[in-house]
Amino acid sequence: MNKVTTYIRESYHELLDKVTWPSWAQLQQSTAIVLVASLLIMLMVWLMDFGSNQLLQLIYSLFKS
Repeated sequence: MNKVTTYIRESYHELLDKVTWPSWAQLQQSTAIVLVASLLIMLMVWLMDFGSNQLLQLIYSLFKS
């Protein structure tokens, strides 16, 4: 049990004194970057899905009797 309490105490000390937490402005900037990147990736995936869907419909229509 002593090892567990020592681990928790050291972890708490590390989180308070050794970890550099971002400022509010840095946090907002990082959030905006992640949001924009997510939207761009979503748009790229949607375009690829739409394009492949159109291509498959064209191929299927060629072989339709």
